[in-house]
Amino acid sequence: MPQNLTQKILESHLVEGDMIPGQEIAIKIDHTLLQDATGTVAMLEFESLGLDSVRVELAAQYVDHNILQTDNKNADDHLYLQTASARYGIYFSRPGNGISHQVHMERFGVPGRTILGADSHTPGAAGVSMLGIGAGGLDVALAMAGRPYYFPCPKVLGVKLVGRLPDWVSAKDVILEMLRRYDVKGCVGKVIEYYGPGVRSLSATDRETIGNMGTELGATSTLFPSDENTKAYLESQDRGDAWVELGPDEGAAYDEYDEIDLSSLEPLIARPSSPGNVVPVWEVAGIKVDQVIVGSSVNSSFRDLMVAARMVEGQRCHPATSFHINPGSRQVLENITRESGLLALLSAGARIHESGCLGCIGMGQAPGTGQVSLRTFPRNFPGRSGAKDDRVYLCSPETATAAALKGVITDPRELAQERPYPRIKDPEKYLVDLSSIIVPDEGLKGTRVIRGPNIKPLPKMDPMPEAFDAEVVLKVEDNISTDAIMPAGSKILPLRSNVEALSEFAFIQIDPDFPKHCKEKGRGVVIGGENYGQGSSREHAALVPRYLGVRAKIAKSFARIHMANLCNFGILPLKFLDPSDYNLFTEGARVTFPEVRDRLIRGEREIPVQVHGKSIITVLDVSDRQRKFLLAGSALNYVREEIKAEKS
Repeated sequence: MPQNLTQKILESHLVEGDMIPGQEIAIKIDHTLLQDATGTVAMLEFESLGLDSVRVELAAQYVDHNILQTDNKNADDHLYLQTASARYGIYFSRPGNGISHQVHMERFGVPGRTILGADSHTPGAAGVSMLGIGAGGLDVALAMAGRPYYFPCPKVLGVKLVGRLPDWVSAKDVILEMLRRYDVKGCVGKVIEYYGPGVRSLSATDRETIGNMGTELGATSTLFPSDENTKAYLESQDRGDAWVELGPDEGAAYDEYDEIDLSSLEPLIARPSSPGNVVPVWEVAGIKVDQVIVGSSVNSSFRDLMVAARMVEGQRCHPATSFHINPGSRQVLENITRESGLLALLSAGARIHESGCLGCIGMGQAPGTGQVSLRTFPRNFPGRSGAKDDRVYLCSPETATAAALKGVITDPRELAQERPYPRIKDPEKYLVDLSSIIVPDEGLKGTRVIRGPNIKPLPKMDPMPEAFDAEVVLKVEDNISTDAIMPAGSKILPLRSNVEALSEFAFIQIDPDFPKHCKEKGRGVVIGGENYGQGSSREHAALVPRYLGVRAKIAKSFARIHMANLCNFGILPLKFLDPSDYNLFTEGARVTFPEVRDRLIRGEREIPVQVHGKSIITVLDVSDRQRKFLLAGSALNYVREEIKAEKS
């Protein structure tokens, strides 16, 4: 029977289960990816398993989030990650070398492989036809230990691309069109697979942009075929031997279908404060723009930065607008320099920053009070920029650069009156510099792992009690993101390896007294609406509430990664059987969970809870394996016992 590309890769890596959408499967993971914001805790988790080295084909650790060194904390974390990587056989990408997704694609990406990353934008690996999946750090630590990755078998949404993008429209507009159609939860439980004649007009880095931001649709992953464009990219990186042709079989079917005529697209923009709040650029044209940033894990490639450079060549940016460039990697910066792109950007007044995530996770580049910021970033959740009540728009490099020149939101097609559209071709041969990646070596296995004073041991987690009472410590609405649960930013990110200190910032954007209330109550419940926990893969959004005593979250629905993280840290992820029961819960209400341990052991799906003297039914929609994690108190507790049993 003809298979689509997603089915081919899943089947070739299948370890457990049947490929029936919605049922749990386990797949072999070829590559793992850590970045420094998630990597410190994930590395501590891996170390706690007691193994001598990683048991995966390739493991890589990147330093791209916490590169702003305002005190000792980030530098200490970097040294910990570097020495631990040397000790356990992990590739280490130094600070400033680039953003994980961009560098992994340049140096390590192989078509048809699987990659599990402790970063929600890992599906950007679609640029070189890898099946990239974002997950919590603990899941990645387990994959580093040779464990398979368990997740619900996804449906496959086949999106046929026809036509070719017109001038002033680029790959960012393709994914914004998908967000316009599906919003931030329309592709939950799906892999988006692009196929059709229009695919041939998209470069590898175009595909990375689309795959990376597929995360904002709620998708499990994104895939493109491996074709001549993939081959050309790998050859330009001196890695042509990694190429293999991959694609769907002729006549392959998909669970769902859609089609985009690329030639019909126009410049699009996501308004504050959601990636799904998409409109045509002309609809918001004329709004004054204070800040423009081109770069981050999307739209920071050679092509994207050279488009900006050619657009501003010979001109100066608007005096009221600050123009920032965040290269995706040192390689990108070196190659635009070779093509005189850096000089054009500098001459136009652009501020050139180090290769890293920077403003995308609130690590600097925060806009001023009431200011409008246009960014080519993947998400614009409220407050993510580091400024309260921020006004962040998401758009293409073309739209962003047009605003930098004009000082207002501008449809970039208007610039056609001044100059032709700069169609950029990727280099036939990139300048390649490998010096910023430390390669695993047997001689490094004896490296002493160095832990600074900010790196604290993981908190202990007790098993699920027989029954328990808890107080509703917080009730929130729909689409609460992990940024709202556990914020990022220059003040908070350096504490990622210190759960006790980090806990003081849980939910501070919603309720600054949340940590205090949790400590007073001892045991808590959080009530949520639809799509609770959307956004990043950060497991701290589960780990920190668990540390503060939260043992259950009851919501109308959960985002995929966050729900898995809750199970990993022993927090019951319960869904309302009747969504209207959400209205029964008030902050301060006492909630009882009778016989909950026995119900988990018996495999019951319907879990009764009592509130305000009334019993309602909630649903525990987890796998048998996740039930074991919940019973043990955490996945780490359970797997440690497994490894002990294997050794004995």
